[in-house]
Amino acid sequence: MSKWLRSGLRRDICIVVASEGEPTAQECKAALESQYGSRIDPSKFYGALETLTSKGHLTKRAEGIHDRYALTEAGEQGLHEQYEWMQDAL
Repeated sequence: MSKWLRSGLRRDICIVVASEGEPTAQECKAALESQYGSRIDPSKFYGALETLTSKGHLTKRAEGIHDRYALTEAGEQGLHEQYEWMQDAL
């Protein structure tokens, strides 16, 4: 399994991006906070988002004043590998 998904937050960001189809950072953060039932520290969230983008697992494109995020092929592959591992374990 790829090292980039060792962080649960990074994994969950990728899941939200995959399910929401190019959300803004704020939409992604809100979806995760709703799922977790608690606030996410902004510096941790934006740090994880930047890491995923800089490592090539997410792409970022500007739309007006917002940036929208999408999974790259590498990001999608990482999620599939994570899912397969979880299925095997269960």
